Amino acid sequence: METRGQAGDALNRLGRRGAALAVGLTIALGLSATAASAADKVIFGTNWKAQAEHGGFYQAVAAGIYKDHGLEVEIRPGGPQVNHQQLLAAGKIDFNMSGNNFHAYNYANNKIPMTSVAAMFQKEPQVLLSHPGQGNDKLGDLMGKPILISSGARNSYWLWLKAEYGFTDAQIRPYTFNPAPFLADKKMSQQGYITSEPFAIEKQGGFKPVEHLIADYGYNAYSTLIDTSIKRVKENPDQVKRFVEASILGWVSYLYGDPSAANALIKKDNADMTDEQIAFSIAKLKQHGIVDSGDSLTKGIGAMTDARWQSFFKFASGAGIYPSSLDISTSYTLQFVNNGVGVDLKKKLMAK
Repeated sequence: METRGQAGDALNRLGRRGAALAVGLTIALGLSATAASAADKVIFGTNWKAQAEHGGFYQAVAAGIYKDHGLEVEIRPGGPQVNHQQLLAAGKIDFNMSGNNFHAYNYANNKIPMTSVAAMFQKEPQVLLSHPGQGNDKLGDLMGKPILISSGARNSYWLWLKAEYGFTDAQIRPYTFNPAPFLADKKMSQQGYITSEPFAIEKQGGFKPVEHLIADYGYNAYSTLIDTSIKRVKENPDQVKRFVEASILGWVSYLYGDPSAANALIKKDNADMTDEQIAFSIAKLKQHGIVDSGDSLTKGIGAMTDARWQSFFKFASGAGIYPSSLDISTSYTLQFVNNGVGVDLKKKLMAK
């Protein structure tokens, strides 16, 4: 039988244990609060208004993936009057979404200390669209025929089309990002993004256009790259690593999990975006392996290789866009990719 003294000792032990537990809990809560308050605030600029093509980044916000990586991320949508590349160079934003390899080569060519740290799109989503039933079933069939091309495209993939397929400037008709001239002329083709313009044509024209995704014909540029300063890479590599890896997981979750939370944020940032357009874009991203194909299947989304960067530069310098002597080693870094991040998560999500 327990004596009063023994009972007192037991109570004292419980009291001391409870006090220790309370102190431990207080410390833990304090550490959690400190960790939460110490989350790195990061500004990420996109290349256009919010859309499904940015879905993985919005998913990383909506699902708390950035937060789990110690980041408080503000996504700032781009637009016609926004130049996030300049803002990145000026230190006004921390990370930027650039369109393709050309932007990274431009950094080196103009001695701007910025670099690409991940390629979220393995394929450039650039497409040429034609009317069905007009004998334009393959990309090569468009040689010598009129194509609506924007001014910006003339110094990028159009040069590749000229070099690889014999296209000529005489084929060019000015493209103003309006499908009306294309819809009015069955002999006309036009540029576009596989995730966007075909949807508009189907809605307005009532037919599905013939799609020529130039990436499937050998145009091997990366797209939707994450850029940041070389200084940040050197001085805060852990932050860059966390941002890249959280973004990768965001894309895995968006494509293979439930994207509804991200889609809600996209529509909040872009009042013109519809559920129908978003669903179309996601389907195209998956169908054509824009985000996840090739190297990313084993190395993880965001994958890049030296061989591919060098290969595309060989074309770009051969086309006279850059001097062949340009050192592109600062244009990109493989330090934060190719580690298989998200590959196991993808398997789990796809198994559900």
